[in-house]
Amino acid sequence: EQAVAVAGAVIGGILLFVLIGMIAYLLWKKFCCLLSYEKLTSSVETTNANAFFQDQTNSEMQLKSTRSRSVPFIIPPTLHGRDWINLTSEEKVQEDSDPYMTPQSGPRSSFHSLAGAYIVGTINPELYKFPEDKSETDFPDGNIGRLWFSIEYEQESERLLVSLIKVRKLQPPADSCSPFVKIYLLPDERSYLQSKTKRKTLNPQFDENFVFQVSSKMLLQRTLKFLVYHVDKQKKHHLLGQVIFPLKNEVLTDDNKLVIWRDLEKENLEPPSEYGDIQFSLSYNDYLGRLTVVVLRARGLKLQEESHAAGVYVKVSLMNHNKFVKSKKTAAVLGTPNPVYNETFSFKADQTELDTASLSLSVLQSIKGEKTLLLGRVVVGPFMYTRGKELEHWNEMISKPKELVKRWHALC
Repeated sequence: EQAVAVAGAVIGGILLFVLIGMIAYLLWKKFCCLLSYEKLTSSVETTNANAFFQDQTNSEMQLKSTRSRSVPFIIPPTLHGRDWINLTSEEKVQEDSDPYMTPQSGPRSSFHSLAGAYIVGTINPELYKFPEDKSETDFPDGNIGRLWFSIEYEQESERLLVSLIKVRKLQPPADSCSPFVKIYLLPDERSYLQSKTKRKTLNPQFDENFVFQVSSKMLLQRTLKFLVYHVDKQKKHHLLGQVIFPLKNEVLTDDNKLVIWRDLEKENLEPPSEYGDIQFSLSYNDYLGRLTVVVLRARGLKLQEESHAAGVYVKVSLMNHNKFVKSKKTAAVLGTPNPVYNETFSFKADQTELDTASLSLSVLQSIKGEKTLLLGRVVVGPFMYTRGKELEHWNEMISKPKELVKRWHALC
């Protein structure tokens, strides 16, 4: 028992000695750290302001040296007068002569490729450009002017609102030009609305509004007609051109204001033929083998019975030799000897068939759905009853593929 007691006392003494040693070591370590902290703070307090700023400058230069070379930094021209720190090899001052200069040195990266478009301190004007309006610049050869207008229809009040916006590139008979515009709602050609006269300008800006009262049932059968006149010094009116715009293919609502432009056309000053005239265009696509006919309008028709119930339409037929291949017809226009159609028809015709094919356009009048009267007819093509102008129209269509060739023809 005494031996066990002695051994326990020895082990306890050893553990106590080790514990005291560890505590002494930790206290010494803590005391050394406090001494080093006091020495550091005292050295900082004794440093003057110039040394501090020098150290700061050195640290900034070290940061710049570690900056990735693929990220350029460019000083805008407006800040050239300020004092800046020395630039590294990858940093350049933007030149005044080229505001979109990009650094050429250094490896290419996605950010580097964007630096030319997004330079610090500048604005890239290409990002703020609106799409170019080619209607203001692209004028075909022989153009005599272009007219802009907008239309809107109020369902409740049954009013057609027409805004005359502007006309550009007029071709007057004299050096000076004082234009104005008359607006008709066909088939009524006895009444019209007129704009103000703009003095001494080839590019008048009107910005005038006009109102026509028309029911929703009759709206799609009406056609807008714009006549552009020039007033000379003797107060005489000279017609410069016209625009014909059918409303039947348009969707007009209160919240749908259409802004439209059309090129002016010369009015056919020749008197109507005995049975009237019809205007249409032809085109042929040799790649698709497709013949296209656009029936535009007719004038001076000799109606057998003038009434609002009398509808006039055009029947277009493709013939090969003496046989009718296919026929199509326009919608009927009521109660006018000068109907406007503006309808397009296509026929399948192989190029080898053009020497034996022809087109027949018949103007017909239907009265209350009971009977149909033939008012006149035109045949174009190299076969059957074609005459000089009709044959010339056909040959011009073939010589100008994919181009619309428009002509007036007398009915017979």
